[in-house]
Amino acid sequence: MSSPPHIAAPLAHYENFPVASWLCPPHLRPPIAAIYHFARTADDIADEGDASPGQRLADLRAYREELAAAARGQVAPSSRWPQVFGPLAHSIAQFKLPEQLLADLLSAFMQDIEKTRDGGTYADRAELLDYCRRSANPVGRLLLHLYGVNDAQALAQSDAICSALQLINFWQDPSVDLPRGRFYPPLADCARRGLARESFEAFMPLAEAPPPQEAINLIAVESAWARELMAEGAPLVHRLPGRAGWELRFVVQGGLRILDKIEDLGFDTFSQRPKIGKADAPLLVWRALRMRRQLRPMKAPLR
Repeated sequence: MSSPPHIAAPLAHYENFPVASWLCPPHLRPPIAAIYHFARTADDIADEGDASPGQRLADLRAYREELAAAARGQVAPSSRWPQVFGPLAHSIAQFKLPEQLLADLLSAFMQDIEKTRDGGTYADRAELLDYCRRSANPVGRLLLHLYGVNDAQALAQSDAICSALQLINFWQDPSVDLPRGRFYPPLADCARRGLARESFEAFMPLAEAPPPQEAINLIAVESAWARELMAEGAPLVHRLPGRAGWELRFVVQGGLRILDKIEDLGFDTFSQRPKIGKADAPLLVWRALRMRRQLRPMKAPLR
């Protein structure tokens, strides 16, 4: 499964799922860490080891049942994941984390397993965005919930950023996803370029044939779509107070930097996977500082 997107600042394994960095207010680090470990463990269930798809789905259903119990303030003595649901139950009770947002993440994990097992595809951008709505957007909404931000505009901007990050992850990772049977380009976009899912089998990594120009053009178009979504959500960085706003600046600029690197590769991410390194840090800091102030920042919520 391609990695879920950002919460707060980069952490290992979830490359695009940052959490509990030094920029986060100390009182919010425990619930953010609880959310991270919940999603990280679910990702491992869905994606790591040698379990069959059926066993992975069964384990995720059991995981969902434990989430429901945690939302009721219960952690069973026989829990398989007490290190996850103990802290999560406490955070749900203390911060009233919405259970449905956490459940949506599990729904996306399960869909990814089913799509991969069945050779499934996404018909169009609307269907792919529905997947992002559950795989990515809940992360941003959970963070906004912790900051006491829940107006419609902020939620829509958060959704745009998170969906953009998930899409960026897709267009960054075809060299990883295709060999694993994961196919995210919308079929409608492929068809406009004379491509189908089967078209990509001839130039997957280790294949002798290079990717055709139509496939490279597809990544270019999809990357432009992700950049447009990021631009829709970016004004949110000026509405969040203090550390949260600065954290989000780096999240946005990190995603945009990946898009720059995809472009630098001539949009051929079938042959090489772009990634951010330490050398990119000065540029990210400079770009974060230069982001235009389009709206006044929100006042920090009272607690």
